[in-house]
Amino acid sequence: MRLSTVILPIHRWDEGQKTWRRAEDLGFHAAYTYDHLSWRTFRDEPWFGAVPTLTAAATATQSVRLGTLVTSPNFRHPVTLAKELISLDDISGGRITLGIGAGGTGFDATALGQEPWTPRERADRFAEFVALLDRLLTEDAVSYEGNFYAAHEARNIPGCAQRPRLPFAVAATGPRGLRLAARYGQAWVTTGDPKLYENGTPEQSVQALRAQTEKLADACAAAGRDASALDKVLLTGFTPDRGRPLESLDAFVDFAGRHRELGFTEIVIHWPIPDSDFAADQKVFERIAMEAPSQLT
Repeated sequence: MRLSTVILPIHRWDEGQKTWRRAEDLGFHAAYTYDHLSWRTFRDEPWFGAVPTLTAAATATQSVRLGTLVTSPNFRHPVTLAKELISLDDISGGRITLGIGAGGTGFDATALGQEPWTPRERADRFAEFVALLDRLLTEDAVSYEGNFYAAHEARNIPGCAQRPRLPFAVAATGPRGLRLAARYGQAWVTTGDPKLYENGTPEQSVQALRAQTEKLADACAAAGRDASALDKVLLTGFTPDRGRPLESLDAFVDFAGRHRELGFTEIVIHWPIPDSDFAADQKVFERIAMEAPSQLT
């Protein structure tokens, strides 16, 4: 099981770069960031763009994988996003993973002046977005006319540093999203069942995650893929456990071990942010980063 972190883009780079370098020094498999225009309680606080932040992180680090967790169609277009990703993959020396999801109804959904999309429209757009992005990242020239997106002789030479393209980590829990993960994903991402966050129990969360992994296996079987070929990524902080796994090394190892038994291959923990939902003791966090992986082999 691999251990990764997600670093929210809330610090000016003269300070933020220290966090990304420290993430590499601590041995994290990957360091991700959220791809939002603003997010929840941070809406009126500093918040920087994901692609420029990852570009800077790529030049400040050497080996840690980098990526979004996650990008969505809410304010992205596949043609422009593909160009940015190819450039970012090149700058990083082939260390980028694209976490990608359908998006939601938060601030990103209306920042461009549109009405929030319905769940069905989000799913429809997501399916078209992923399929077109896959083509844009693997073909030199793409023309396409869809219901939501279009490309006219879009050129993406020389393509990604990673071949045939950088990996997709598809965030999904519903049947249509899971089918996309099975078809296009090199990894699958979940945060658990959101309905359990407020009043559920850790045991109920484990059962819900087990059901999700089983549905993913079914989607993979229908697509002719072996589900074991996909990495399974749990972004923590949104299950009923909340911040308890980061209270001690033992608590984290117990949490991660229970989810490893479900087939998860990567656990992502939030870099501590004081006075927020992601508050945690920095020393304990760093001990987990350095010592937990060896206990989960």
